[in-house]
Amino acid sequence: MSMVLFASVVRVRDGLPLSASTDYEQDRGLQETKKHLKGLSKKLSQFPDRCTLKSGHYNVNFTSSLGVGYMMICTDSYPNVLAFCFLDELQREFIVTYDTKRINGAIRPYSFIEFDTFIQKTKQRYNSPRSLSTKINLTDMQTEIKLRPPYQLSVEDVCLTNGFAHHTPSKYKGVAPNQMLEPVTLAGIVSCVLSLLCGGLNLLRGVHAIESILQNEDEDFNYVIAFFLGTTACLYQCYLFAYCTVWRSGKSFLCFALICLCNMYLYELRNVWQILFHVTVGAFTTLQIHIRRPQGKAPDYTV
Repeated sequence: MSMVLFASVVRVRDGLPLSASTDYEQDRGLQETKKHLKGLSKKLSQFPDRCTLKSGHYNVNFTSSLGVGYMMICTDSYPNVLAFCFLDELQREFIVTYDTKRINGAIRPYSFIEFDTFIQKTKQRYNSPRSLSTKINLTDMQTEIKLRPPYQLSVEDVCLTNGFAHHTPSKYKGVAPNQMLEPVTLAGIVSCVLSLLCGGLNLLRGVHAIESILQNEDEDFNYVIAFFLGTTACLYQCYLFAYCTVWRSGKSFLCFALICLCNMYLYELRNVWQILFHVTVGAFTTLQIHIRRPQGKAPDYTV
Protein backbone atom coordinates (compact mmCIF):
# COMPACT_ATOMS: atom_id res chain seq x y z
CA MET A 1 0.00 0.00 0.00
CA SER A 2 1.32 3.46 -0.94
CA MET A 3 1.65 5.64 2.13
CA VAL A 4 3.73 8.07 4.20
CA LEU A 5 5.24 6.20 7.17
CA PHE A 6 7.48 8.63 9.02
CA ALA A 7 8.45 12.31 8.96
CA SER A 8 10.92 14.48 10.84
CA VAL A 9 12.23 18.04 10.97
CA VAL A 10 15.95 18.62 11.59
CA ARG A 11 18.38 21.53 11.78
CA VAL A 12 20.67 21.44 8.76
CA ARG A 13 23.91 22.72 10.30
CA ASP A 14 24.25 19.92 12.88
CA GLY A 15 21.46 17.43 12.19
CA LEU A 16 19.71 18.17 15.51
CA PRO A 17 16.19 16.63 15.36
CA LEU A 18 13.61 19.32 16.09
CA SER A 19 10.43 17.27 15.74
CA ALA A 20 9.24 13.94 14.38
CA SER A 21 6.11 11.88 13.94
CA THR A 22 5.26 9.18 16.45
CA ASP A 23 5.93 5.79 14.90
CA TYR A 24 4.91 2.31 15.98
CA GLU A 25 6.06 0.38 12.91
CA GLN A 26 8.43 -2.50 13.74
CA ASP A 27 9.20 -3.63 10.19
CA ARG A 28 12.89 -4.48 9.92
CA GLY A 29 13.26 -2.85 6.51
CA LEU A 30 11.68 0.34 7.80
CA GLN A 31 14.00 0.43 10.82
CA GLU A 32 16.98 0.08 8.49
CA THR A 33 15.67 2.92 6.36
CA LYS A 34 15.36 5.07 9.49
CA LYS A 35 19.07 4.52 10.11
CA HIS A 36 19.74 5.86 6.62
CA LEU A 37 17.51 8.84 7.36
CA LYS A 38 19.43 9.51 10.58
CA GLY A 39 22.72 9.39 8.68
CA LEU A 40 21.40 11.77 6.03
CA SER A 41 20.16 14.20 8.67
CA LYS A 42 23.74 14.70 9.87
CA LYS A 43 24.99 15.47 6.35
CA LEU A 44 22.18 17.57 4.86
CA SER A 45 24.47 20.53 4.29
CA GLN A 46 26.55 18.41 1.90
CA PHE A 47 23.63 17.51 -0.37
CA PRO A 48 21.41 19.42 -2.81
CA ASP A 49 18.27 20.93 -1.30
CA ARG A 50 15.95 18.26 -2.74
CA CYS A 51 16.91 14.57 -2.78
CA THR A 52 15.54 11.05 -2.82
CA LEU A 53 17.17 7.91 -1.45
CA LYS A 54 15.82 4.45 -2.31
CA SER A 55 16.26 1.90 0.47
CA GLY A 56 14.68 -1.48 -0.20
CA HIS A 57 10.91 -1.09 -0.45
CA TYR A 58 11.05 2.46 0.96
CA ASN A 59 12.05 5.92 -0.20
CA VAL A 60 13.59 8.68 1.90
CA ASN A 61 12.71 12.13 0.53
CA PHE A 62 13.90 15.43 1.92
CA THR A 63 14.04 19.13 1.19
CA SER A 64 16.04 21.80 3.00
CA SER A 65 15.47 25.53 3.18
CA LEU A 66 16.56 28.39 5.44
CA GLY A 67 18.65 26.10 7.65
CA VAL A 68 15.93 23.50 8.29
CA GLY A 69 15.53 20.07 6.68
CA TYR A 70 12.19 18.28 6.21
CA MET A 71 12.48 14.50 5.83
CA MET A 72 10.04 11.65 5.29
CA ILE A 73 9.93 7.92 4.65
CA CYS A 74 7.30 6.49 2.34
CA THR A 75 6.74 3.26 0.44
CA ASP A 76 8.55 3.08 -2.89
CA SER A 77 5.24 3.19 -4.77
CA TYR A 78 4.21 6.52 -3.22
CA PRO A 79 4.15 9.27 -5.92
CA ASN A 80 7.08 11.70 -5.80
CA VAL A 81 4.75 14.62 -6.45
CA LEU A 82 2.68 13.87 -3.34
CA ALA A 83 5.81 13.21 -1.28
CA PHE A 84 7.28 16.64 -1.97
CA CYS A 85 3.87 18.31 -1.57
CA PHE A 86 3.78 16.73 1.89
CA LEU A 87 7.25 18.06 2.74
CA ASP A 88 6.38 21.49 1.42
CA GLU A 89 3.29 21.63 3.62
CA LEU A 90 5.41 20.78 6.66
CA GLN A 91 7.87 23.51 5.70
CA ARG A 92 5.21 26.19 5.32
CA GLU A 93 3.67 25.42 8.70
CA PHE A 94 7.00 25.12 10.52
CA ILE A 95 8.29 28.46 9.20
CA VAL A 96 5.08 30.18 10.28
CA THR A 97 5.07 28.55 13.72
CA TYR A 98 8.74 28.94 14.74
CA ASP A 99 11.06 31.85 14.09
CA THR A 100 14.71 31.51 13.07
CA LYS A 101 16.02 32.68 16.45
CA ARG A 102 14.22 29.88 18.29
CA ILE A 103 15.38 27.29 15.77
CA ASN A 104 19.03 28.39 15.96
CA GLY A 105 18.86 28.55 19.75
CA ALA A 106 17.50 25.03 20.23
CA ILE A 107 19.85 22.88 22.29
CA ARG A 108 17.97 19.71 23.17
CA PRO A 109 16.70 17.19 20.60
CA TYR A 110 12.99 17.44 19.77
CA SER A 111 12.65 20.92 21.23
CA PHE A 112 9.53 21.39 19.07
CA ILE A 113 7.98 17.96 19.59
CA GLU A 114 4.52 19.59 19.75
CA PHE A 115 4.81 20.03 15.98
CA ASP A 116 4.20 16.27 15.83
CA THR A 117 0.48 17.03 16.04
CA PHE A 118 0.56 18.83 12.71
CA ILE A 119 2.81 16.15 11.17
CA GLN A 120 0.35 13.40 12.17
CA LYS A 121 -2.68 15.26 10.80
CA THR A 122 -0.89 16.00 7.54
CA LYS A 123 0.35 12.41 7.28
CA GLN A 124 -3.22 11.12 7.68
CA ARG A 125 -4.42 13.46 4.93
CA TYR A 126 -1.69 12.37 2.52
CA ASN A 127 -2.39 8.72 3.25
CA SER A 128 -6.02 9.25 2.22
CA PRO A 129 -6.00 10.42 -1.44
CA ARG A 130 -9.74 11.21 -1.41
CA SER A 131 -9.27 13.89 1.22
CA LEU A 132 -6.52 15.47 -0.90
CA SER A 133 -8.31 15.71 -4.22
CA THR A 134 -9.94 19.07 -3.52
CA LYS A 135 -7.29 20.58 -1.22
CA ILE A 136 -4.05 20.63 -3.22
CA ASN A 137 -3.07 21.54 -6.73
CA LEU A 138 -0.47 19.19 -8.18
CA THR A 139 0.12 21.09 -11.42
CA ASP A 140 2.79 23.43 -10.09
CA MET A 141 4.47 20.58 -8.23
CA GLN A 142 4.59 18.39 -11.32
CA THR A 143 6.12 21.26 -13.29
CA GLU A 144 8.71 21.89 -10.57
CA ILE A 145 9.65 18.20 -10.41
CA LYS A 146 10.11 18.08 -14.18
CA LEU A 147 12.22 21.25 -14.26
CA ARG A 148 14.29 20.39 -11.20
CA PRO A 149 13.91 16.72 -10.27
CA PRO A 150 15.16 15.51 -6.89
CA TYR A 151 18.73 14.26 -6.89
CA GLN A 152 18.93 10.49 -6.58
CA LEU A 153 21.19 9.49 -3.70
CA SER A 154 22.60 6.01 -3.10
CA VAL A 155 23.04 4.13 0.16
CA GLU A 156 26.80 4.60 -0.28
CA ASP A 157 26.27 8.34 0.25
CA VAL A 158 25.22 7.55 3.80
CA CYS A 159 28.06 5.78 5.60
CA LEU A 160 26.53 4.82 8.91
CA THR A 161 27.95 2.51 11.56
CA ASN A 162 26.40 2.03 14.98
CA GLY A 163 24.23 5.06 14.44
CA PHE A 164 27.08 7.51 13.71
CA ALA A 165 27.92 8.97 10.33
CA HIS A 166 31.50 8.51 9.14
CA HIS A 167 33.36 11.45 7.69
CA THR A 168 34.05 10.44 4.08
CA PRO A 169 34.95 12.53 1.05
CA SER A 170 31.78 13.64 -0.70
CA LYS A 171 31.19 15.01 -4.13
CA TYR A 172 28.76 17.48 -2.54
CA LYS A 173 31.32 19.05 -0.19
CA GLY A 174 31.10 22.80 -0.01
CA VAL A 175 28.01 24.30 -1.61
CA ALA A 176 25.24 22.10 -2.91
CA PRO A 177 24.20 22.49 -6.53
CA ASN A 178 21.43 24.94 -7.34
CA GLN A 179 21.80 26.79 -4.05
CA MET A 180 21.17 30.49 -3.94
CA LEU A 181 22.88 33.15 -1.87
CA GLU A 182 21.15 35.35 0.66
CA PRO A 183 19.84 38.70 -0.65
CA VAL A 184 22.44 41.38 -1.37
CA THR A 185 22.79 44.09 1.28
CA LEU A 186 23.88 47.71 0.86
CA ALA A 187 27.13 46.94 2.67
CA GLY A 188 27.78 44.11 0.23
CA ILE A 189 27.25 46.37 -2.77
CA VAL A 190 29.59 48.98 -1.28
CA SER A 191 32.26 46.34 -0.65
CA CYS A 192 32.07 45.17 -4.27
CA VAL A 193 32.32 48.72 -5.63
CA LEU A 194 35.34 49.46 -3.43
CA SER A 195 36.96 46.15 -4.38
CA LEU A 196 36.49 46.95 -8.08
CA LEU A 197 38.00 50.38 -7.44
CA CYS A 198 41.07 48.81 -5.78
CA GLY A 199 41.37 46.35 -8.63
CA GLY A 200 41.22 49.19 -11.14
CA LEU A 201 43.88 51.18 -9.28
CA ASN A 202 46.16 48.15 -9.15
CA LEU A 203 45.66 47.52 -12.86
CA LEU A 204 46.43 51.15 -13.71
CA ARG A 205 49.57 51.15 -11.56
CA GLY A 206 50.62 47.85 -13.13
CA VAL A 207 50.34 49.28 -16.64
CA HIS A 208 52.38 52.32 -15.59
CA ALA A 209 54.98 49.99 -14.05
CA ILE A 210 55.30 48.17 -17.39
CA GLU A 211 55.82 51.50 -19.17
CA SER A 212 58.55 52.40 -16.66
CA ILE A 213 60.31 49.08 -17.26
CA LEU A 214 60.26 49.66 -21.03
CA GLN A 215 61.84 53.09 -20.50
CA ASN A 216 64.23 52.08 -17.74
CA GLU A 217 65.59 48.53 -17.55
CA ASP A 218 66.59 48.98 -13.91
CA GLU A 219 62.96 48.91 -12.74
CA ASP A 220 61.86 45.85 -10.71
CA PHE A 221 59.48 43.63 -12.73
CA ASN A 222 58.22 42.09 -9.47
CA TYR A 223 56.26 45.30 -8.87
CA VAL A 224 54.26 44.57 -12.04
CA ILE A 225 53.51 41.06 -10.77
CA ALA A 226 52.41 42.42 -7.39
CA PHE A 227 50.06 44.96 -8.98
CA PHE A 228 48.44 42.38 -11.25
CA LEU A 229 48.12 39.80 -8.47
CA GLY A 230 46.38 42.46 -6.38
CA THR A 231 44.02 43.18 -9.29
CA THR A 232 43.21 39.48 -9.67
CA ALA A 233 42.53 39.06 -5.94
CA CYS A 234 40.16 42.05 -5.87
CA LEU A 235 38.20 40.89 -8.91
CA TYR A 236 37.99 37.34 -7.63
CA GLN A 237 36.60 38.58 -4.33
CA CYS A 238 33.80 40.29 -6.28
CA TYR A 239 33.11 36.98 -8.03
CA LEU A 240 33.01 35.11 -4.71
CA PHE A 241 30.55 37.64 -3.33
CA ALA A 242 28.21 37.25 -6.31
CA TYR A 243 28.26 33.47 -6.89
CA CYS A 244 28.13 30.17 -4.99
CA THR A 245 31.39 28.23 -5.24
CA VAL A 246 32.97 25.43 -3.26
CA TRP A 247 34.91 26.65 -0.19
CA ARG A 248 33.80 30.24 -0.74
CA SER A 249 34.92 31.58 2.64
CA GLY A 250 38.31 29.86 2.43
CA LYS A 251 38.98 31.30 -1.00
CA SER A 252 38.02 34.78 0.17
CA PHE A 253 40.54 34.58 3.06
CA LEU A 254 43.24 33.47 0.64
CA CYS A 255 42.44 36.46 -1.59
CA PHE A 256 42.66 38.76 1.42
CA ALA A 257 46.02 37.26 2.37
CA LEU A 258 47.26 37.83 -1.19
CA ILE A 259 46.10 41.47 -1.07
CA CYS A 260 48.02 41.98 2.19
CA LEU A 261 51.19 40.38 0.80
CA CYS A 262 51.05 42.44 -2.41
CA ASN A 263 50.64 45.67 -0.45
CA MET A 264 53.50 44.74 1.87
CA TYR A 265 55.73 44.27 -1.17
CA LEU A 266 54.59 47.58 -2.66
CA TYR A 267 55.30 49.61 0.50
CA GLU A 268 58.02 51.60 -1.32
CA LEU A 269 55.56 52.73 -4.01
CA ARG A 270 52.62 53.50 -1.73
CA ASN A 271 52.18 55.56 1.40
CA VAL A 272 50.68 54.21 4.60
CA TRP A 273 47.20 55.54 3.86
CA GLN A 274 47.06 53.90 0.44
CA ILE A 275 48.16 50.56 1.86
CA LEU A 276 45.67 50.89 4.72
CA PHE A 277 42.87 51.65 2.22
CA HIS A 278 43.58 48.55 0.09
CA VAL A 279 43.89 46.24 3.10
CA THR A 280 40.74 47.63 4.75
CA VAL A 281 38.70 47.18 1.56
CA GLY A 282 40.02 43.62 1.23
CA ALA A 283 39.05 42.84 4.82
CA PHE A 284 35.60 44.43 4.42
CA THR A 285 34.89 42.45 1.24
CA THR A 286 36.06 39.22 2.89
CA LEU A 287 33.66 39.87 5.77
CA GLN A 288 30.75 40.48 3.39
CA ILE A 289 31.51 37.24 1.51
CA HIS A 290 31.50 35.36 4.81
CA ILE A 291 28.25 36.98 5.96
CA ARG A 292 26.39 36.34 2.69
CA ARG A 293 25.88 32.64 3.14
CA PRO A 294 24.23 30.16 0.76
CA GLN A 295 20.63 29.36 1.46
CA GLY A 296 18.46 26.48 0.32
CA LYS A 297 16.07 27.27 -2.48
CA ALA A 298 12.58 27.54 -1.01
CA PRO A 299 10.26 25.39 -3.12
CA ASP A 300 7.68 27.36 -5.04
CA TYR A 301 4.78 24.92 -4.89
CA THR A 302 1.08 25.70 -4.69
CA VAL A 303 -0.45 23.56 -1.95
